[in-house]
Amino acid sequence: MVKYFVYSLAVILISTSTVFAAGHSSDLKYSVGEKDFKGYISRPVGKSLGKVFIIHDWNGLNEYEIKRADMLAELGYEAVALDMFGVGAKLEGFEDYMRESGALYKDRNEFQSRILEAVKAASTSSDTDVAEFLIGYCFGGAAVLEGARLGLDLDGFVSFHGGLDTPEGQDYSKTTAPVLLLHGSADPVSGMDALASILDQMQKAEISHSAEVYGGARHSFTIEGSRDYNADADEKSWKALLRFLEGNS
Repeated sequence: MVKYFVYSLAVILISTSTVFAAGHSSDLKYSVGEKDFKGYISRPVGKSLGKVFIIHDWNGLNEYEIKRADMLAELGYEAVALDMFGVGAKLEGFEDYMRESGALYKDRNEFQSRILEAVKAASTSSDTDVAEFLIGYCFGGAAVLEGARLGLDLDGFVSFHGGLDTPEGQDYSKTTAPVLLLHGSADPVSGMDALASILDQMQKAEISHSAEVYGGARHSFTIEGSRDYNADADEKSWKALLRFLEGNS
């Protein structure tokens, strides 16, 4: 479960349930300082196998993360798609995505605060006493590693084609749970040198870690419809995630 660090937070949970095949869904509404955020919760039918927090790509929380949350709920996990940019953030194109994600990359304290408070709000959204995991895609994959370096007390971290660079002044000395990296060998954003570097950092920090590399896969290989989509890598990485969840629950 999550250890709560000292940050100011006003949390308001508002659930408006809707019915779908896996179980039911609801919104997760909370605030960080004076900024409002809204996530999405997808719950399974019956007892939960675990709780999975999902951090979105640089274009914000949208149908993609909702779909992934529902897929996990259908398999028995409670899944919560988190919001990093806030209610009302303008997300209409490349410049908007760059502005919102870039602002957090430049202000790591704010970045970590939003991750921490989102996980805290999501963790208290139900009484389920199960293993908890943080996963993310692209920008979200980088955010997962930010959360790992922050020292979130979760049961595992999974980064899908995320940015792998470690910011100056950060390391993995606070990380206490296993980390899984799912990456394409042809990723132009974080190449094999970056992957080797982060694996070396984790080895030196004595962090339990593993990686799966998909030959020829580029950045965003799980994003169907993108030019980088790779169906084989998408399927294999999803299966790797499920093995990781099962093995660390």
